[in-house]
Amino acid sequence: MPKHAVSWFEIPVHDLDRARKFYSQILHYEMPEESLGFKRKAYFQFNKEQGGIGGALVQGTDYLPSQRGTLVYLYAGDDLTGVMDRVEAAGGKIELDKRPVSELQDMGYFAIIFDPDGNRVGLYSSK
Repeated sequence: MPKHAVSWFEIPVHDLDRARKFYSQILHYEMPEESLGFKRKAYFQFNKEQGGIGGALVQGTDYLPSQRGTLVYLYAGDDLTGVMDRVEAAGGKIELDKRPVSELQDMGYFAIIFDPDGNRVGLYSSK
């Protein structure tokens, strides 16, 4: 069995500069950027040496943002509350506010937001 179900993810955006600013602002870290042919990418931070799973924002002709496509959950630190407090000020919208993953087990918390490109994105934290 594989260790993780996810090995990489990409979130399509119309405007990489705007999207990069939004995610950097709510997650409190800078996202390195790279241009690859007709694509531009900004990378989410992760620790590869400890088995972390990475992903990127991608702007390109084959990347179309969507509100009801694949739902990716981003790690939002130990406590989701601070991140949720920054979402609307950064240009996003909250669809589903912070709530427990499970009522039966202590599995952390999640929320669902829309980024400025209209992508529906999940957020996760342990508290």
